[in-house]
Amino acid sequence: MELTELYNQGKKAMLAADYGFFIQGVETGWVLKNNRTVMDSYALRQRAINGPETADTKTTVLEETLLAPVIMSAMTMPIPAMAQNGLFKVSRALKRAGSMMWTGSPMPKELSELVCKGAPHIQSVKCYADREKILRKIEHCREAGVRWVGIEVDTGQGTKVHDRIIASDCRPPSLDFLRKVRDMTPGKLVFKRVLSKEDAALSLEAGADAVMVSNHGAHTIDYLPHPLQVLPEISRVIRGRIPIFVDGGFRRGTDVFKALALGADLVGLGRPVLYGLAADGEEGVFQVINQITLELKRVMVMTGVDCIEKITPDCLLKLGGQ
Repeated sequence: MELTELYNQGKKAMLAADYGFFIQGVETGWVLKNNRTVMDSYALRQRAINGPETADTKTTVLEETLLAPVIMSAMTMPIPAMAQNGLFKVSRALKRAGSMMWTGSPMPKELSELVCKGAPHIQSVKCYADREKILRKIEHCREAGVRWVGIEVDTGQGTKVHDRIIASDCRPPSLDFLRKVRDMTPGKLVFKRVLSKEDAALSLEAGADAVMVSNHGAHTIDYLPHPLQVLPEISRVIRGRIPIFVDGGFRRGTDVFKALALGADLVGLGRPVLYGLAADGEEGVFQVINQITLELKRVMVMTGVDCIEKITPDCLLKLGGQ
């Protein structure tokens, strides 16, 4: 199936099921609408003459080499309900596509097996009110062989879809506690869902190995900006010292290109992975990543760049009136 068909069929199948609730947004749904508005406020500078004939989408981030700077965004729910052995199907598809898997809450019972057999793996941990629970989760990650851990710094008030609180046993992290988490985490530590220059600076101070710029799939509070709206100010704070990841409404290779041009190193896909799984199982997930990678390669050639490192803000035009 082509990408548009995967999305249409997958979304329709999910909305027809109970677990389709999770693809909705918090309260008014404004965040989801704004995601597309912001993405569409950038156009591409075409450079068709004397350019490259092909482009290389490979990238290496924190010692992990991927076929493209496109990974799965953090989520576990609702994958187990969508397909038998759903997490393993997703992991195999991502491995085949040269991508990376990122699971969230609840932490998969099969975590060690996923890490051992599947794609490179990141596991997230929420900011639980019980701080010892966080440390126990991180220790479990270590025992399972996880080399990248994400700490969800934005879940101090839990998560919410429409008017329903999904996770409530959380409280905001302090800088001192995040330093403790850094000391307790043996591998790479990603501060997830940073949305301001202030939190970016504190992430550096606490010792983060990377930050994820994200509005949490519209599942925390309403009226949060899209990552592209804050990515430039966060990039100025980070100044290339650690990688920057983004997610939030990215659907096509052109979307990925825009994020890379504005300073991102990796782009996460959440709902697209779910749509691929719902539409065509393991093959659907593979095709989502593969087709977005091919789209990115075409865009790179037509904008005159032959490798990821050459994608810069000069490749974009900010449209007026947006």
